[in-house]
Amino acid sequence: MIRDSSNLQKGQNLRVDINEVKDRLPKNILEIIRKEPVVELVGYKMVDGNQFGLVVKLTTGEINWFFEKELSEIM
Repeated sequence: MIRDSSNLQKGQNLRVDINEVKDRLPKNILEIIRKEPVVELVGYKMVDGNQFGLVVKLTTGEINWFFEKELSEIM
């Protein structure tokens, strides 16, 4: 889980926690993430009044967004 996304940089690789997203994503996206959970940060999205979503590019080139709790940094 990412606690503070303000230190992340565009182009940085992140890992999707499949257990956090399996209930809300379509099966085709889940299959992509199961095969390759590493994604590239491309930007941010305001998702409600006080939370940001992280916009990422999957290995297939598809763009999606996730909450900070659904991603982790790769060290």
